[in-house]
Amino acid sequence: MDDIISKDNSVDDLNARPSGHVPVTKNTNIEVSVLSLITSHLPKSNDIIGQAARHHFHDSGKMLRAKLALSAHAHIGGSKDAAMYWAAAIEVMHNASLVHDDISDGDQMRRNRPSVWFKFGRDVALALGDWLIGLSFELAAKAADTSGRPQLVHVLCEHMMATTRGQAKEFDKNAYPSRDTYKDIILGKTAPLFIAPLEGVAIMGNRADIIPASRQYFQAIGSVYQVANDLLNFAGADGAETSAADLIRRAPNAVIVLFREQLSLRETARFNAWLSDGKSSDLTHWLDAIMASDAISQTVQMMEDMLADADKHYQNMPEFMRQVISPIQKLIYSVRIKALTY
Repeated sequence: MDDIISKDNSVDDLNARPSGHVPVTKNTNIEVSVLSLITSHLPKSNDIIGQAARHHFHDSGKMLRAKLALSAHAHIGGSKDAAMYWAAAIEVMHNASLVHDDISDGDQMRRNRPSVWFKFGRDVALALGDWLIGLSFELAAKAADTSGRPQLVHVLCEHMMATTRGQAKEFDKNAYPSRDTYKDIILGKTAPLFIAPLEGVAIMGNRADIIPASRQYFQAIGSVYQVANDLLNFAGADGAETSAADLIRRAPNAVIVLFREQLSLRETARFNAWLSDGKSSDLTHWLDAIMASDAISQTVQMMEDMLADADKHYQNMPEFMRQVISPIQKLIYSVRIKALTY
């Protein structure tokens, strides 16, 4: 996806700055600027946390959340330094969740490099994720101090807890989620840390009026992304090592949720028992049954309905907000096309 602002920085901008300086200029590349700010706050020591942190941030990722925050700031105004601190805080919180997610999911690769847990061990990865949460709140506190908006720390708290709650629901082993529970799970996994960048900038720029619309939009579009990713998971095109990895892991997936709804009471009991025992026996049987059903087509329709809802919220936003969010809108449509292709 294209950057929201122009890419005019040299590679020298990747050098770490002192932590009191916020590297932002009119033509600054967002990834470089935010990554520079983050790396300037990473441990300078060569202990295990410092090594793991530098390994993880070797690649900045897409920086979508930072782009949202700084693009919104360009339209709304306020302190540039505060906006940079806020953008970095959200990105660090997001990266903390990635480090922890890789442990939970057993993912060995992250951004074409070994994930932190795979390279350094699960205990180090858990500790790094916790350390990054602390850094995120430190950066949010700097944004709050710089802007004179102490409630920013509360905003980060709220969205961090919502994300964690959504993730925790995914690990409930008592029963595979119903459709309603599944929707609650995906609502918590993606939306909060996309809502937070705009909400913080809106508070700093005295534009709290745009917060409800942005919440509604990102709750809808986050759900679209998760359902599209579920479809890609069954195609083996979501980055997992094998197709239908969610079925193997018994992880919440819209395709599985809708398949369960089609089963008779007897077959539901059999499938639930298989999901609960965690064994690989009968995997081929259930995978074939899912692929022979219309669960895939029903999941596609669910995704399309959610996207139509998100589009309504998008069209009802002020023009400047549509400009801010348009890169996310384009990204989701590209993910949708990929999911439909497979």
